Amino acid sequence: MIRVFGTGTGAPLGPDAQEALAVATLVVGARRHLEAAGLPEQAERIVLGPLAPALDRIAEHAHRVGARVVVLASGDPGFFGIVRALAERFGPEVLDVRPGAPSVAVAFARLGLAWDDAVVVSAHGRDPQTAVNACLAHPKVAVLTGPGAGPAELAAGLVHEAGGRTLVVATALGDPERERVERLSPGEATARDWPDPVSVVLCLDESQVLSPVRTLAGTPAGPGRWALDETEFEHRDSMITKFEVRALALARLGPRTGDLVWDIGAGSGSVAVECARLGAAAVAVEKTSDGVERIRANAAAHAVYVRAVHGSAPAVLDDLSDPDAVFIGGGGRELPAIVTACARRARRSVVVALAALDRVPEVRAALTGAGLVPEGVLLQSSRLAPLPGEVTRLASTNPVFLLWGTRPAVRASEGATQ
Repeated sequence: MIRVFGTGTGAPLGPDAQEALAVATLVVGARRHLEAAGLPEQAERIVLGPLAPALDRIAEHAHRVGARVVVLASGDPGFFGIVRALAERFGPEVLDVRPGAPSVAVAFARLGLAWDDAVVVSAHGRDPQTAVNACLAHPKVAVLTGPGAGPAELAAGLVHEAGGRTLVVATALGDPERERVERLSPGEATARDWPDPVSVVLCLDESQVLSPVRTLAGTPAGPGRWALDETEFEHRDSMITKFEVRALALARLGPRTGDLVWDIGAGSGSVAVECARLGAAAVAVEKTSDGVERIRANAAAHAVYVRAVHGSAPAVLDDLSDPDAVFIGGGGRELPAIVTACARRARRSVVVALAALDRVPEVRAALTGAGLVPEGVLLQSSRLAPLPGEVTRLASTNPVFLLWGTRPAVRASEGATQ
């Protein structure tokens, strides 16, 4: 049996934990947990760093006669914690887990806020960009920090595109002498040196922190509809991606929480808005000033945040964070250069909508040249339209080529899970 106790957010170790530690032969935990626990002299200690060597030592020790292993972890060790690794290595049936209060719950408690509607992201040992994207797309996000992914790094990704977000940095939660809970702007957070242990960073749109009663916790359920009708967006002279095209484009983009999606030549921003409604952070690039205003109005009308960038691709793309997926709905003569620039930086896929047959070969060549696997279809649809006398005709829409390229590693991983 491996006994796992949550600690570190203020509550002292309970009698069960103290009794287990008194007879432990091996105790595993962060240095601060081991120093605070008052361990018996006979117990071996493992200070957690890289996880694999610690698991190997636990496995070696557990085979000894009379071995009693105790693991100390922060808060709830089953919430982005060590329980997952222990269960995968040794099996859940050998674990006796006694959780403490999660740092996320404690941080929200300090603010007097419910957190059943919060998106929780772990940046510990991970690229902080996923956490940044979640913060851009959702009004209430909790980020579990780690080395190289703390308040300053998170704020650096938000400072130019945060849309009025506030950061709440909770440091040393539960420590009566060192605990601090501070509200800052992203700009203020980037200018600070942050000592360990930062427990959690909350990123809030304070105009939306009080939500209605919920029955499902976590990320709000996705929209009931997508590929919305063109009439649900402001647009100029029918310059908008038609809903039939948008439906397939969204399927190939695959926008989700934690993703960043670019919408290039955005026009009305319909694709960016739909991606944001599906949980992704969205950037809409548009060269006309009136188009930028339409994008902002459409985002507001659908209660999502889309960063509207005024400028022409590909030059304006240099200042943007690398995307997971890109939709290109405009580009003119610069289209091959735009596709190349986007395809080189997209982590997953690039989707291109175009009307001109002559540009299909050069778009395919640009996708292939950047290492993506190209595919595509010609979409032709006819919509039901009324005629006098209460009869109906078919009204054809303009044919559109939809081309997309997917990074080979992504295609392989998707095939392995099917």
